[in-house]
Amino acid sequence: MTSDREQAIFEAGIKLGALYHQWVGTPISRQSAKSIESAIEKAVILQPFVERISVKLDRGLMTENRFGYSELSGLMFDVEIVTRVGFSYCRARLAPEKGYPFMRLEECNEIPRVSRH
Repeated sequence: MTSDREQAIFEAGIKLGALYHQWVGTPISRQSAKSIESAIEKAVILQPFVERISVKLDRGLMTENRFGYSELSGLMFDVEIVTRVGFSYCRARLAPEKGYPFMRLEECNEIPRVSRH
């Protein structure tokens, strides 16, 4: 049996991994980046245990090919996600680190339970 904390960590990791592999390669331009950010956020927030997600794409890495668009790459992502299971929450991030789209846990905590007397 896993704890709520372990499940929140798992949920954050699986959501970031799925997001990465689902969206890499998507045709994108600087003009369409905002709508892609919004689409990713709106899709991921629907999933169980997701409390919050923020997606920002590095437009500076979007260089047009001969057809006028770029392809979304892992290094363009700056994503923060918060998952919650029971009284445990986890904040995780997907962002470039030393030339690699790195996924890491930022923090995992318990929400204080209010005791009733």
